[in-house]
Amino acid sequence: MARLPVIVGFGGINSAGRTSFHQAYRRIVFDLLPSLTQQDVLLDLATLTNMAEHKNGLWHTESGEAMDADALVDSISEELLARTLIRRIHPSLFDVDHVTIHKSISLQAVSDEEAFSFRTKTRSLPRNKPANWKVTPISDTISEVTVEGNLETFVKDTKPLAVKSAGQLPTGFDAGKLYQSRNHPRGLQMTVYGASDAIKSSGIDWEVIRNKVKPDQMAVYAANSIGQMDDLGFGGMLKSALMGKRTTSKHLPLGYAQMPADFVNAYLLGSVGNVGTSIGACATYFFNLERAVDGIKTGKFRVAMVGGSDAPITPEIIEGFRTMGALAEDVSLLALDKLSQQDEPDHTRSCRPFADNCGFTIGESSQWTLLMDDELAIELGAQIFGSVPVVYSYADGHKKSISAPGVGNYLTMSKAMAYLENLIGNDGLTKHTFIQAHGTSTPQNRVTESHVLSKAATSFGATDMPVIAMKAFLGHSQGTAGGDQLHLSLGVWQDGILPGITTSKAIAKDVYQEGLKFQLQHENYGKEHFKAALLNSKGFGGNNATAVLLSPQQTLTMLKKRYSPTQMSTYKKKNEVVSKVAEEYNQAAIRGEVLPTYKFGFNVLGGEELDITNQHIKLPGYDLPVDLHIDNDFTDLT
Repeated sequence: MARLPVIVGFGGINSAGRTSFHQAYRRIVFDLLPSLTQQDVLLDLATLTNMAEHKNGLWHTESGEAMDADALVDSISEELLARTLIRRIHPSLFDVDHVTIHKSISLQAVSDEEAFSFRTKTRSLPRNKPANWKVTPISDTISEVTVEGNLETFVKDTKPLAVKSAGQLPTGFDAGKLYQSRNHPRGLQMTVYGASDAIKSSGIDWEVIRNKVKPDQMAVYAANSIGQMDDLGFGGMLKSALMGKRTTSKHLPLGYAQMPADFVNAYLLGSVGNVGTSIGACATYFFNLERAVDGIKTGKFRVAMVGGSDAPITPEIIEGFRTMGALAEDVSLLALDKLSQQDEPDHTRSCRPFADNCGFTIGESSQWTLLMDDELAIELGAQIFGSVPVVYSYADGHKKSISAPGVGNYLTMSKAMAYLENLIGNDGLTKHTFIQAHGTSTPQNRVTESHVLSKAATSFGATDMPVIAMKAFLGHSQGTAGGDQLHLSLGVWQDGILPGITTSKAIAKDVYQEGLKFQLQHENYGKEHFKAALLNSKGFGGNNATAVLLSPQQTLTMLKKRYSPTQMSTYKKKNEVVSKVAEEYNQAAIRGEVLPTYKFGFNVLGGEELDITNQHIKLPGYDLPVDLHIDNDFTDLT
């Protein structure tokens, strides 16, 4: 009997805000929400972005003015909303109009005693000028440099980026200031915040969970697709020495793509259980989710944390994707909208899945999903946000260009639909399931993915399966994009609103639409309408994955067949307590009263502290031991 992997907690941070308790989802469907729910979203963003602080029952603005919640929301709501979703890259990351480049200058005087001069732009002068330089201003922008002896240096210049929009985290949010971040790269700072949010969203103390399972029955699977490429990670390692700066001992180890998993094990959960990092470009999150789902179904472990944290909004990464022709450049967006007399496009609409488009928009995100087997979830009274019974992943086979799409996604989507049809019937699949598309907003993706979805849908008799695409609002967070898709899909069952692809005004003529309904507007279907969702990833290099996500209602309907009415009644009573604790955390987070969990140097264990026999291994801090009664899987061979 397979165990069902149940989602009992989720959280993180992306350009729409905090993910837990559907806050990021609600930012996207904001206009259709009741006023009190809107207020919660705005207050959460106010503390998240440091625009307001809650003290003594009142909200205090940056200028020190105290007011109640209604007055605060009225005064800063427009600015709060403008600090979210896809928009022009804010200078808090870097100045897109003046990105620093370095030009090598190597000049030599006739002799060491002889001086020579050159003129340069004043802003190009290095910060730490050599002692043998004498700088004389010629104008406001030009300086003359007189050098005695030899000159070998790098001179700075700047240039604007052709791509100026991104799905940046809410402006003003700084995870590194919420804990002792110790020069952690941005992606790892986001990891600490996001994973903490997911754990606390469950409403069950982590110590309670881990003492219900054996130490080797836990798992953490997490990654990002590129690594930490900012100046505090691999980015700093690759360029520091060449720029005359010092390469630090942290650049290399903190740059690795498995660091999100390592940080969660070492500084949040203290887990000694199974750990792994699967990397597959855009499908990375789903690859890690697949490992967790398979492990829980087979009973290999009972609790799993799946996550990802990508912070790819750097000039270097943007330039890399741009030169591939993958990103939406400003000039191309202006041409799409026939705005030749305008300096800049509407950056909030730079990502237009399945419409006439010109490239994807890069984003950043940290997303974390806490899963349990159904038995443990029922025992603990856990919240059930949904379940993931299966994830399929397949490659593309032979191809010419490594970045070109192939056939693997036809396999993942068709098998996921077949699995779901067996689970909830053809009517459930074709009438009560929506598709969360990869939806990158490239001309190639709109054709190839729509053909995959259309062929699969019509093969099972569908006529109008709704298709949505969260990247329209969040951008493409690379390896963490699957987490964005998963967590924002859960909101549909909380509020009943299916988010439309509102940045796309019309479907492009070359998009395949048979069997599908591309949702261009938000629509209220009701909380009970959808039984499932299909989450799709069609990744660079031939990394394809499709996850089956069941609604919380469908999950509970299935569990009622496995557990007796008495067991379900006991579960419900426990769940009321858990849900209350979880909501207390949510309200505390809205008020800005919660800091991330970060246990540096906490309960560090050495081998001498373990109780080891040939029967078990007991670890301090764990109620249950590791069992060494291990079955022989190959009895027919021994």
